[in-house]
Formats: sequence, structure tokens, C-alpha cells
Amino acid sequence: MVNSPGPIPRGDLVPSGIVGLLGTQGPTSRTEIARALGLSPATVTQVTKDLIARGLVEELESVPSKGGRPARLLGLVTDAGVALGAKVTADHVAVVTVELDGTVRSSVEHEYDPTAEDAIGRLSRILAKEIAGLDDRLLGVGVGVPGSVDSQASGIVDAPTLGWQAAPVGPALRAAIGTPVLVDNDVNTLAAAERLYGIGRDHSAYLVVTIGRGIGCGIVVDGGIYRGANGGAGEIGHIPSWHPDGDEPPCTCGSTGCLEAYIGAAGLVRTGRDRAVIGRRGTLSTLLHAAMTGDGKAQQIFAEAGAMLGRALAGVIHTVDPEVVVLMGEGVDGWEFWQTGFEPSFRRSLLPARKEVPVVVEPWTEDQWARGAASLVLSSPFDSAGNGGEQSRLVRAKLGAR
Repeated sequence: MVNSPGPIPRGDLVPSGIVGLLGTQGPTSRTEIARALGLSPATVTQVTKDLIARGLVEELESVPSKGGRPARLLGLVTDAGVALGAKVTADHVAVVTVELDGTVRSSVEHEYDPTAEDAIGRLSRILAKEIAGLDDRLLGVGVGVPGSVDSQASGIVDAPTLGWQAAPVGPALRAAIGTPVLVDNDVNTLAAAERLYGIGRDHSAYLVVTIGRGIGCGIVVDGGIYRGANGGAGEIGHIPSWHPDGDEPPCTCGSTGCLEAYIGAAGLVRTGRDRAVIGRRGTLSTLLHAAMTGDGKAQQIFAEAGAMLGRALAGVIHTVDPEVVVLMGEGVDGWEFWQTGFEPSFRRSLLPARKEVPVVVEPWTEDQWARGAASLVLSSPFDSAGNGGEQSRLVRAKLGAR
């Protein structure tokens, strides 16, 4: 059974939903298309007939059915479009070009200073350079940022780590590059990618938790990303926390004692230096290397971080009640050391009915952030909740027009 990213709007944009489904899920029968998108078989037959005539879709091999004639699979004939994804960080912008099936076709990084006077203008020029040559194949641009975004459709950003407050990222980029632009919190973009290509194809309620420079959480409920009243849901890195040392280190948000101030990258390095496990110039890589080469003190730092994460995450589980948790981010490279503290702390803190909730740790590559941003565009055909507003509508219109 095909598990869809969600129903699509009715009307003349139905073709974009069918093309999007075939692109993200591969060859599919008409019956499965109808079931996945909530369409009538007659509508699917009519629309796919037109798509076949236009050369976008073709009939492939037959597969056995549960009765009657074998079902014919439908697949895309050509590349129906690409999306550009950009992940903005404190020192660079990662940009990828992604096909409808999630394949990363190209990947590049640009040095970037978000605190510069013309930072958003510089971002516009970076993206304009990358979209040159894509012509009408470009469906839109997705941008992921480490902060709160009022809405994907608007794209006004508050990101303390970038020095941005009410930054008009979406409006400025649309005006500069002339294509649909959707903006969201970077962890939410990873949750969107999981909905299209990963664990979200089998689950409608899940958490995507990232460990690395900070601690983030994307929340998916009933198949849609939960963003909260102001776009800031999932900031679990700023849960007030307690540490055995009893101190309350300052956090980038302006508060003290936040979870990520203890177990984000900077917090782990600070602990490693304070305990003389690494030198004053030591980095997180230095600390991880020490753990991997058998340094018990280094391993203990990661285990304590895992225990703190486990306790905090148990509280989120009790609040949201997800089917599964996905862990990813740069920090999973050292997960074997986190896990020794995480697993007992997490399970011990859960109510009996929640103790068996699965935690899946996914391998990490740097371009996943930017691929997630591109998923904001590629999920537009399934945006029945209207998260992308006019920008999603423009993407769907482009896809349908092809």
C-alpha cells in the first residue's frame, strides 16, 4: 500500500499531485494513486490519460492484482522538475539541486556571513547564481534556517545564532530571484524530507530530533508539520535543564541552563575543557577522537549528554505521543557514546505505555540539511493544509503546467 504525504487540493492542480506522487514514490498503479491521494478512480484515469498524452507519464509493466486484470504501473517519462534547497548557517550556505525522487543532483557550499550588512542580498546573489541554467525545470527554492519562521509562505525569520530578528528572508529572495521561495526552520525541513522519502511514509506521527551545534526537534502530527502559533514549535534545545555540575551556562537564546547550552556542540567542548579532557583549543572533533580512542572521561561526557537528552525527550514523548523518534544530525557520528547514557535514562523516564517507542538513528551527511530545505518545495503537491500558501500554489501550478 502506498502511504501518501497527504491529500492534495482538488481542481486543475490534481495533475501536479499525481506527478509529485510518481516522482517521490516511483512507479505506482492507478488504484494506489487514487487511494494515496484520496481521488476517485475515474478522476485518476482521466487525469493520467492526459498526462500520458502530454508525454509526462507512461505505462510500465503489469503487476499481479488481488482479482481481475493485472494492474499497470505508471511512471514518469521525464524529469518533471527540480528544486533548489539552501541551508543557512553561521559561516556558510549549503545549496543542493534535488530531483523529484529526492536524488541530490548537485551540491555546493558558499562562504557566508549572516551578520554582514547586506547578508540577505548576498544570499540572493548566491541563489541566483545556482539557479542559472535550470530554466523552466526549476519548481522553486526551499530555505532552511536555524531559528523561528512565522510561516513557510511568508518567511520572516528570527534566528539569534545568525543575528537575524524579523529578517524578511522570504520576501527579499522572491523579489530578487523571481521564483517561488518557501522558508522554514531547518529541523522542520528534515521532517518534511522524512515525510516524502523516509520514515514518514509509514508513520503519520513522529519526531525528528537533531543533535549537533544545537538540539532541535521537528514535530509531525497527522501527517503535517506542527509549527505552533508563531512557527517556533519544537525548540526542545531551550528546555530548562539540570546538570550534575549544578552550573547554568549561558545559551545563545539569552537565557541560561538550556538543554543545548549543556549538550550542544559548544556545551560539550566547554565541559571537555573544564575537565581537562581536551586542551583550551580543543574542539568537538578532539573530544570525539578521545572517546573513540578509549578515554573514559571523554566517554563519560557523552554519556552524561545522552542521559540529559533522554530525560528531556521523554517529556516530549509524553506531550506529543509520536509513533517513532528519528535521531539525526552531525552529532550522531558519536552516538555510540551518547547511547550508553541515553537509553537507560530515556526508558526509565517514560510511562509504561510509552516505554517501547522506537528510536531510529539515521546516518548523517552534510547535504541532508539542504536536501531537507528542497523538500519544502517538493512537498507542495501535497500541501492540503496550506502551509506554503501562495508559494505552494505557484509550485503546484509549475508542476502541473509541465
